[in-house]
This record gives sequence, structure tokens and C-alpha cells, in this order.
Amino acid sequence: MKFSVFIAKRYLFTKSSNNAINIITLISAISIIAGSAALFIVLSGFSGLKDFSLSFSSIFDPDLKVIPASGKTISFSKKQAEDLKNIEGVAYYTQIIEERAFLEFRGKNHIAYVKGVDENYMRVNNIDSTLLYGNWITPEEPVAAIGFGISRILSLGVNNYTDLLRVMVPKPGTGQFTDPSQAFNSSQLVVSDIFQVNEEIDQKYIFTNLEYVRQLLRYNDSTLSALELKIKPSADPLAVKDSVQKLFGDQVEVKTRFQLNDKLYKMLNAENLAVYMIFTLVLIIALFNLVGSIIMIIIDKKANIKTLHSLGASLKEIKKIYFLQGAMMTVFGGLIGIFLGALIVGAQLQFQLKMITPTLPYPMEFTLVNFLAVFFTISILGILASYLASSTIRPKLLVD
Repeated sequence: MKFSVFIAKRYLFTKSSNNAINIITLISAISIIAGSAALFIVLSGFSGLKDFSLSFSSIFDPDLKVIPASGKTISFSKKQAEDLKNIEGVAYYTQIIEERAFLEFRGKNHIAYVKGVDENYMRVNNIDSTLLYGNWITPEEPVAAIGFGISRILSLGVNNYTDLLRVMVPKPGTGQFTDPSQAFNSSQLVVSDIFQVNEEIDQKYIFTNLEYVRQLLRYNDSTLSALELKIKPSADPLAVKDSVQKLFGDQVEVKTRFQLNDKLYKMLNAENLAVYMIFTLVLIIALFNLVGSIIMIIIDKKANIKTLHSLGASLKEIKKIYFLQGAMMTVFGGLIGIFLGALIVGAQLQFQLKMITPTLPYPMEFTLVNFLAVFFTISILGILASYLASSTIRPKLLVD
């Protein structure tokens, strides 16, 4: 083995007397370096995009959410509230009442969801990082925090006590109304804050205090739309989920943040896998250069192969020389490519070379998973290519 490694290293780092062989080997090495660098950069870019996309869900969606198994509401008694506090792993919980509402301001209309929350909401969700200006809602006053999109659509600012925002929700019940004005419960609000998450959420939600929405919908004290929970960092989300599910029984469904955004996660993972497969195919095509260069080296070193065989080297050892040469070229080229890719990713993170918008740089992220994926992909493919090339050495080559 030491003999094969020594000869392979000499062939790898020593120029051939044939200039054409040197050029082919150089092209092969550049293909490996460029392919591994490109794969690392693209995977790092998709990792950054994935985290960027999921950052919105981490702001707006809780660790766990208790929603009705059927219908629009759940029952939450004082006994269940005490038991929920005692579940190991639950840090905070917040009560939610949510309903579709019709908003009206100075003749402009918009349909959104009014979301009543209690004083624990900001402990459960990181909504405070999205607030632009003003003051967050208080439990005592009829004030609201609206999305930037709603503010733009209705031309509505903060702290306007002269013209109030009117909120209307359908009255519960069955049958038809002869007077449309009697079909809604309505009330007025002062906008105290504006938040900005993304375009969809900014046009969809208006936050106000829990009691305001409860009175608007005529709900009793034990009726809620949902519960949102923040779990302790050391807790197991699935274990906490099971405990909460046992507490409420079949009347509710408990979902993790992943389950709340399962379509988004699946889409991002599918895109990541598709890009990985495409660039792996590019690497496979690039490694054909490696196979060709090793075969050309074998032809060029035909006389040396006979000499090594005459000196006692077996066919297996001679094959191993060229196998190791190709494998080392692949591993070293892959590491150099990953290093160059890491420099480019680092430059993007540090100097923001590529911008999506004038204020938003293209997101990228260093991850160990990407490094290992590129390294093992290029190594495995390179080893297979080297094996195929070295297997072209036949016994008749030793005697011809």
C-alpha cells in the first residue's frame, strides 16, 4: 500500500513529459475545483434563503399552537389553565381569539383578521422585533396594532383620535337579515402601532386586546380560538405537545411550528434537494474529465507500468496507483473548491456583494451539513470515477 501511495503522489505532483497530458490533467483539476465550489456556494445560498423564509414563521408562529379539532373555538377553563402552567417544559402561554373582520376608515374598506391577544403574547412570539413605531396594545384600552399593508391600503396612521378605525364582524346565528346593518357587530379602535413582517401578513392581521374581541364576538370567558405556547429551550417539543394533547383531549389539535408551516418546509426542502441533484449531475459530468485524464496517463505511462511489473509490482498494485492518483486529485480538488466557495460566501456575508433589494443582501449561511455534503459527494463520485479509470488496466497491457 505504501508503494502504491508513493508512486501515486509522484504522478499527481510531477509534470508529465507530454504537454497534452498536463493540459488534460489541469482541466480535470479545474473542473473538480469549480464544481465543488459552485455546489458549496449554491447550497449555502439556499440555506440562507431557507432561514430567511423561516424567520418570518419564527416571528409570527409559536413553538406550539392549540387549535380546535373541529369548529372555530375551544373551551379553556380555569382548571385547564392551572394544569397547563404545571406542564413541564411550558414557559408561557397566550390566549387567542381570532375572527375575520371588515375594516372601514374614511370610506376605504379592507377585509382582514382581527386577533385578540392577552398580555403574554409578546413573551410567546417575537412580534416586538417587527414593530415600526407607536406603542403596543394594552389590555385596558380599545387600541390596535395593524400591519403595514393595512395601513397603506386604508391610509391609516397611528394615534389618530379624530377618525377611528371601525371593525365589523358577522353576528353569530342562522337565518337571513332584512337589514344589512343588523348583520354585524361593530366597534371602533385607535391605531397605536404598526408592524411589518411580510406582504401577506401585513395585509392580513390586526392585533387588539383579548377582551375587546371577546365583547365584539359576544364570547364567554372560557371560549377561545386558540392557545399559543412557548416552550423552554431545554424541553422536548414533542413531549410537551403530547402532554398538552392529553390535557385537552380530542377537542383540540396541538401543532408544532413545523406542522403549522409543513407546506413551506416541504417546499424549501424539495427545492434544496432539487438544486443539490442538479449540481451533483454537473459534478458527474465534470468527473468524466478525471476518467479521461487518468486513462490518458495510463497510456502515457505504459512503459513505466511494464517496468513496475518487471520489478515485482502486481496488477492489483498497479491499478491501485492510478486509483489513488484519481482519488487524491478529487479529494484535494474538492477541499480547494470548498475553500474557495467559503471565501466567496464569507465575502457576501461580510461585504454584501450581491443585493436582492437596495437594503437587503442575498442571504447566505455557513453550515457543517453543506460542507460535509459537498465533501462526501465529490469524494464518493471521484473514487467511483477513479475506480472505473484504473480498471481499464488489463493483464495484456503488462506484456504487450
